[in-house]
Amino acid sequence: MQMGDIRRRGVVALGVTALVAPLTLALTAAPAQAASCTTQTGPYQKQVEKFLGRPVDGRQSAGDCRAVQAFQNKHGITPAIGYAGPVTWGVMDLMNKQKAVGNNPNKDGACPVNKGRIACVNLTLQLSWIQDGRRLVHGPVPVRTGRKGYATRTGLKKVYWRDIDHVSTVYNVPMPYSQFFDGGQAFHSVGLSMWNPPGSHGCVNMTTKDAKAYWSLLRTGDDVFVYGRKPGT
Repeated sequence: MQMGDIRRRGVVALGVTALVAPLTLALTAAPAQAASCTTQTGPYQKQVEKFLGRPVDGRQSAGDCRAVQAFQNKHGITPAIGYAGPVTWGVMDLMNKQKAVGNNPNKDGACPVNKGRIACVNLTLQLSWIQDGRRLVHGPVPVRTGRKGYATRTGLKKVYWRDIDHVSTVYNVPMPYSQFFDGGQAFHSVGLSMWNPPGSHGCVNMTTKDAKAYWSLLRTGDDVFVYGRKPGT
């Protein structure tokens, strides 16, 4: 996610063009409208029914539609008409995979364990956590990273600047608890569901609770490791 020009010491040298704030909030789904429920059975009907605890018969019912529509409205999935399509199931499938990780997010050892305190971001699972060596310090927590064309860049980086009340000067978009680690890409909180498609403009979006925790745990100079590939990018 890009942000507005940073106006503090030393950071101007990074270039204003690299620091343009995302219009993240503009990507949110519009407030839920009284959309009609579809009677059409979706290609992922059975999977969606099972996820939502509905009777699994593979046939759309009025109750199925209302349950799917409520899920879509909660997470900003459009159109919110209760259709069990690929986008809705993709969000649910990701939730299942995140849950399966449990408290061992670095099971594959992909995030370095020889760096001391480090914030890890798994783009494939849309999860982040903080570890100190092999010890899990916080998380894993769901995050919302860059969408197609605005990918969160992979690799080993460092937190280089923190601004608790950052606001984009380009779009006037608030980016609370911002911790920048790669140009204009940063950890920061947003008032969106972490499963709201299609994603950010490159930043690692977090809930306010998790962004506050990261703010209290990380310091300028701490390592950040981003790896994997977000589904759909």
